[in-house]
Amino acid sequence: MRRYDLISCHDCGVLHRKRPLRPREKARCTRCRSVLYRGGSADLSRVVALTLATALVFLIAQFFPIVELEVKGLRSSATLIGAIAVLWAEQMQLVAAMVFFFTMLFPAVELAALLYVALGLRAGFQPPGFHRVLRAVQAARRWGMTEVLMIGILITVIKMTSLARVLPQPGLFAFGALTLMLAVVVSFDPKTLWNVGDDLAPRPPPRLDYAALRASGAELLPCHACGLVTPAAPGRAHPRCARCGCQLHRRRPDSVNRTWALLIAAAILYIPANLLPVMYTHSLFGSEDDTIMSGVLFFWNSGSKGLAAIIFIASVVVPMLKLAVLTLLAWSAQRRSRWRPLQRTVLYRLVEFIGRWSMLDIFVVTLTVALVRFQALAVITAGPGALAFGSVVVLTMLASMQFDPRLIWDHVDSGPPVYPGEKHV
Repeated sequence: MRRYDLISCHDCGVLHRKRPLRPREKARCTRCRSVLYRGGSADLSRVVALTLATALVFLIAQFFPIVELEVKGLRSSATLIGAIAVLWAEQMQLVAAMVFFFTMLFPAVELAALLYVALGLRAGFQPPGFHRVLRAVQAARRWGMTEVLMIGILITVIKMTSLARVLPQPGLFAFGALTLMLAVVVSFDPKTLWNVGDDLAPRPPPRLDYAALRASGAELLPCHACGLVTPAAPGRAHPRCARCGCQLHRRRPDSVNRTWALLIAAAILYIPANLLPVMYTHSLFGSEDDTIMSGVLFFWNSGSKGLAAIIFIASVVVPMLKLAVLTLLAWSAQRRSRWRPLQRTVLYRLVEFIGRWSMLDIFVVTLTVALVRFQALAVITAGPGALAFGSVVVLTMLASMQFDPRLIWDHVDSGPPVYPGEKHV
């Protein structure tokens, strides 16, 4: 059996023996029901073609105007890079950096790295830096927020229709296409490419003598980067993956303490995020401050109750839900609780899924600030609430990444030990 014939569940740590799946089939963990992997082979030609096409659409979306406003003969348009530059010029450098990283840098890194690896594998060799580049794909994928930005663009367009004439521009359609194409690109599993790379490597990972390991009772450590399962070397304090070089841990070090630290910081910033203005409006009729809740009320009173609900859920409910759920997970893991492990694992997956959507309000602020630049009539600038709220989003995402969900199951009485026994998918 090859090493990558074993797979460890990311959420509970149970080892499974892999078996082939048909396309569109899913393999789920027999204990916590997490998706382990999906069926289908790595069609490198398809990966290259779609990634290259997505990269071209990405460039169009970034540098072409998204929308244009017209008010009494005055026109104002905005590109994404232009909106980031406006924030930077208004001394909101941290907010500008967040928007740049989440909407431009990380998606660009993912596309460039995936294209680089797929081209090399398609040509029949492992490209230089193969393992580091694939790790970059996985890291960038967790922080890319193109789909959230697209919803933010649509909300901004609808909001601007009550203030000015809105003219769609090429960037708007490019972002729509980019969102759909990236959804397909994200379906490519980098771990599949690692397995393809093993077949092309000059010295592929050696076969794992699973029977001998069962007899010796040795512990197997999974690599959460490439998926390789490696036996723990006796006496080695900091083992590393034999394939990609990542440091291996039975459990993430200081997981609970780091989660608590990030949660406390996020909870402190959540108060000014909701009390301080996220935008200042200066017009011929005076100045006005807008908080997150005032933005929700604006859409509600203007008849767009659906948009008001979306913003309220993304900007108010989701951050509070993340803080509450992560607090419950950290507290229960610290107390070594056996209470409802499956339900707690589902809550963890929910937090992982919804974490990025809280950035919706920040993207709406970014585009609104860039569009409303009519010096003679009205100008909108970003407020300190945007910085506090963006920090809350980042801190809660980091907290969920630091929390090790396997801690939920460590003290659950589940009968036989997870290893040396194995389960079939």
